[in-house]
Amino acid sequence: MSNRSPLWAWTIAQASQALRRGEITPRALVEAHLERIDQVESSIHAFIHLDREGALQAADVAGREIAAGNWKGPLHGMPFAVKDNYDVAGLPATAGSRLRLDHVPDRDATTVAALKEAGAICLGKLSTWEYGTGNGGEYFDLPFPPARNPWDTERYTGGSSTGSGAAVAAGLVKFALGSDTTGSVRLPAAATGVLGVIPTAGRLSTGGILPNCYSLDVPGVFAWTAEDAAEVMAALAGDPEVAPKPGATLAGLRVAVVRDIGPGFPAPVAALREAFEDAVSVLETNGASVTECVLPVPAAECFAITRLIGPAESAAIHEQELRERPGDMGFALRDKLMAGSLVRAVDYITAQRRRNDVAAAITALLEPFDILVTWGQLHLPPRLGVEPEMTAYTVETALTPFNLSGNPALVQCTGFSADGLPLHWQMVGRHGREDTLLRAAAAFEAATSWRDRRPEPRPAPPAPEPHRPEMRPDRTDELAPFLTRHGLAALAPEHRARMAALMDPVAQNGVGVPRPASKDDGPASVFMPAPPNTNERGTADA
Repeated sequence: MSNRSPLWAWTIAQASQALRRGEITPRALVEAHLERIDQVESSIHAFIHLDREGALQAADVAGREIAAGNWKGPLHGMPFAVKDNYDVAGLPATAGSRLRLDHVPDRDATTVAALKEAGAICLGKLSTWEYGTGNGGEYFDLPFPPARNPWDTERYTGGSSTGSGAAVAAGLVKFALGSDTTGSVRLPAAATGVLGVIPTAGRLSTGGILPNCYSLDVPGVFAWTAEDAAEVMAALAGDPEVAPKPGATLAGLRVAVVRDIGPGFPAPVAALREAFEDAVSVLETNGASVTECVLPVPAAECFAITRLIGPAESAAIHEQELRERPGDMGFALRDKLMAGSLVRAVDYITAQRRRNDVAAAITALLEPFDILVTWGQLHLPPRLGVEPEMTAYTVETALTPFNLSGNPALVQCTGFSADGLPLHWQMVGRHGREDTLLRAAAAFEAATSWRDRRPEPRPAPPAPEPHRPEMRPDRTDELAPFLTRHGLAALAPEHRARMAALMDPVAQNGVGVPRPASKDDGPASVFMPAPPNTNERGTADA
């Protein structure tokens, strides 16, 4: 990408060099992104709250600091934004919900504070599924419109970090933060053609991020290039070694190639398969050592495990809202919390026990290799509001194995389909080796030309009429005693009917998870040890 491109299209590396040389100012950089927002935001709905005045003030401060020789590093003066489940002091933190429209935190999330300390400039808050979670669909029933895919505004962005992928792809910010529980960074990154990376579970604090699932939540980074993502990850982790060194190559890289992710899900669509084979050829041509491997636990089973852990923990976290204000929730959040309320403790513990097996098997698989490459999604981004395409895109993936194992992972663009939709693959690293993972991704980008193409969003079409999943009013009498015992009497008749429809699928999923053979095999420990001087969620103690 040339420096003749508009400022919003420059990479962090290009913009940082120009800032240090005095060729541009932070204010000019921020204004270029604000102008880009004015041009295309109405088509993609990436932002929930844009802090135009605050960003310009911060840009002027950064300009004075750099002019005085107080350059803080590659992120100094870089415009970014965060998913609206992150706290930013003084800005609304709605998490996309009418339940939190008046919530304004007085301090930054730990990761946001680290970025501001590095000189980055927050432009605002980005669209998200309600509470950063859901059931895989969009139902057009939240206080903010859903984000649309910049490559085709009739298409789905994936979720739940919807605005983060859209904003980076469309050039509204240099980078963005999201969160990933079962793919919520990598799903939208794949759909929008950007690089989305999650670190080793526990490496970054979740302090100041609205919790979704304590044992699976991980912050993540969206950027246009692997080099840009690495600079952000290095600042967040406080480890400059994460950033790729100049001239990183694929030569000598030991790569496990996983095409077989087990039974239960369909094969990837043809365009993804063809792009994957081309990408593997790039590795081989450039000197990487490639070995065919098989995913040790089927991806479909891994998703089933997360479908017990995630909804159950979300239901525990947001129990009060489900009891008191279920009618103020959107369909997707309420659906997930009702399903989580039906999960038996026996099945939740079994899922956490099985998680240990998954983590051990993936750790053993990766031991002889530097990285693993496999599928991310198995489908192209579907039409927004159309089922069952949206749910299939969200559910049928190879992402959840690495949430369970806690490995660092990313998706990156590997080309484009015949109708111009981005294609991708997933890279996975060993625990703690974000540096190797991001250097491999950067070397792949250097060997290809996929970063030269940017979307130009068209005006968004009218919102479609959303599909509503099955209701079972004939079983509400059976459910009534459960609701009374568990304080859920405030559920309206239509909510009770939907919860009745969820009873059998939740039960079947629970009994379907394999039971560990030994009684000595305990449940997984939370993969998120608290950093020093923090509580268990990574928030600084008073």
